[in-house]
Amino acid sequence: MAEILLFHHAQGLTSGVQAFAEALRTDGHVVHVPDLFDGRIFASIEEGLAHINEIGFDAMRARAERVADGLPPDLVYAGFSFGVVPAQKLAQTRPGARGALLFYSCLPISGEWAFGPWPRGVPVQIHGMDQDPIFVGEGDIQAAREIVATAEDAQLFLYPGNQHYFADNSLPSFDADATRLLTQRVLEFLARV
Repeated sequence: MAEILLFHHAQGLTSGVQAFAEALRTDGHVVHVPDLFDGRIFASIEEGLAHINEIGFDAMRARAERVADGLPPDLVYAGFSFGVVPAQKLAQTRPGARGALLFYSCLPISGEWAFGPWPRGVPVQIHGMDQDPIFVGEGDIQAAREIVATAEDAQLFLYPGNQHYFADNSLPSFDADATRLLTQRVLEFLARV
């Protein structure tokens, strides 16, 4: 059993994010899913990003990190898209991390905005669609490949398609087949960390 801190995407804590967390709980894991938007759900990624920018990206990331402060250190950090930012930072910088699950996004581990190299002993899975205009078009896939090339236990899984939030069953971008495979891979990962 793993204890997971899962951060939602820019549209908020949707019922699809909650359903994903519940699937992990059904497998016996403890899953914390904080609502960083205080109950607000947005109809589009753009609206959600506008809200994040209004609050301030750093303030939003600090809010996520405060949630972690109240939890034990030996967590698996997970995030969907925007939620990858705090998840990846915590996995890379908070001592005791058991692993990381990065969905639809990935941050570079080198360069000016990086949190540093991927830490030894922290396994990571990265999931995205092979034609997602955000994951592929904005460079996240290159960041993911850099982690896979340098970390001791890193996997990148690409799924056929062009959707960004493909594992959120409450959104039109949902892909049931890709989500089944993603969930299977995640459960296998959690069983070994």
